[in-house]
Amino acid sequence: MFLGGFATFAMLYGTQPMLPLLAAVFGVSPAHASLSVSAGTAALALSLIPASVLSDRYGREKVMKGSLALAALIALASAAVSDFNQLLVLRALLGMALAGLPAAAMAYLGEEVAPNAQGRAMGIYIAGNAFGGMSGRFLAALLTEWGSWRIALVMLGVLGGIAAVVFWHGLPASRHFRPRPATPLRIARDAADIFRDAGLPWLFLTAFLIMGAFVGLYNYLGFRLHDAPFHLGQTAIGAVFLLYLIGTWASAWVGRLADRFGRRNVLWMMVCLMAGGLALTASGQLAVIILGVAVFTFGFFASHTTASGWVGRRAQERRALAAALYLCSYYLGGSVIGTLAGFAWSSARWAGVALLLGLGTALTFAIALRLRRLTPVAAVSPSPAPGSGAS
Repeated sequence: MFLGGFATFAMLYGTQPMLPLLAAVFGVSPAHASLSVSAGTAALALSLIPASVLSDRYGREKVMKGSLALAALIALASAAVSDFNQLLVLRALLGMALAGLPAAAMAYLGEEVAPNAQGRAMGIYIAGNAFGGMSGRFLAALLTEWGSWRIALVMLGVLGGIAAVVFWHGLPASRHFRPRPATPLRIARDAADIFRDAGLPWLFLTAFLIMGAFVGLYNYLGFRLHDAPFHLGQTAIGAVFLLYLIGTWASAWVGRLADRFGRRNVLWMMVCLMAGGLALTASGQLAVIILGVAVFTFGFFASHTTASGWVGRRAQERRALAAALYLCSYYLGGSVIGTLAGFAWSSARWAGVALLLGLGTALTFAIALRLRRLTPVAAVSPSPAPGSGAS
């Protein structure tokens, strides 16, 4: 699962460090260039619910394996585009193909991992996401500067293909999966139950806001560091994404912390770290900016690990659909706020971006405080499904 998450996010976010170059090559604005990221994340978001329905019907393994293999082929094809619109179409198709893995991953871990280890398992999976996002961005930046953006996209496709082969042969078989009928009535009933839950809709909104802040920060950080007074090159900007290593560690560590102390006691503190890191990026000193991005990155991955694990625990037998709704909100947040941050950048540079993201982070903190008062799921349901528990 670590490897599957690695490949998914390496391919999905590979164009992020090359946004200034794509804007120059294709003659588009920064906000328009950011659509090479947002098109993929938006398509992924809108495909998550259909993919979760397929995983309920045909099994987690089949959907995840097919997702990775198809995405690798599309990633390779994207290197041959002749204009920006073609690139956007293929990036959207890539997002649709990739949706199968995250849509089924949370449900797979919830079914196959013991309850007292689910936080750690989710942390390791999300650590793979972080490591893949970092590696894809850094590799793309390096190859773009040494060769071209087309070579970078080819190598991302090759990386995805290798990961797909290893994932296909190495993923343990599902032992606890039980098919559920993919009827509109059943889906509508499950969705209604999910949105009646006192905590799940707030966790979906949390996902929207934290991912929006994360994508917004990293999308326009490259533009800021490329401009005066820093004038950093592609490789130097790509090296900033090595901070994802902090997210990799944070995900695994906070997963254990949540298992021990409870998600309600961890989430609000991690959101505070996001806010503190964002505040540091307002500095004019490069070292302080990098420190701020590091703190923000730690807080983001810690918050995501905590919130996503909480969804799986509360949703019980509806965890596949709940995970899809969570991730749909998550990626839509990245697409919507990530693009809005482009207009903030055009209007007021980094001050505008930081203000927009700060407002979203403040709202997330208020939600986290509300979730602290949430009634544990064990108290809501006297006969919880296997693998559920107080959270």
